Amino acid sequence: MAKSPQVSPLSLCTQHDGSAVRELLTRIADKWSIFLIVTLAKSPQKKARFSELKNNIPGISQRMLTTTLRNLERDGMLTRQIFAEIPPRVEYELTPLGLSLLLPMQSLINWVSENWSEVNRARDKYDKKK
Repeated sequence: MAKSPQVSPLSLCTQHDGSAVRELLTRIADKWSIFLIVTLAKSPQKKARFSELKNNIPGISQRMLTTTLRNLERDGMLTRQIFAEIPPRVEYELTPLGLSLLLPMQSLINWVSENWSEVNRARDKYDKKK
């Protein structure tokens, strides 16, 4: 039986454009993007208004929500639709690209759930050494 080739994490990034990998991981794995994408995914028709997002993401400020929405819109993860009504109504909706992130994000969320206790024990052990 042939041995499968070993692949180092570094080669995974250098095989592709390493700066692109770092840039997109920084964007989609930041503190608020994951929560925002998951919240939109759980919203009816995968869309929601600003106030609904703010109410469903505990701790996010209006400024951070605005910034995160703009960044994700710029990267093609969601769309922003403005309705000509009074008062104005704006809805945000995941694009197919944004929806394609759900499976990898769910895997990451599952990993956190499974390993959170172990990470906390490691942190406690490390902090006691100081």
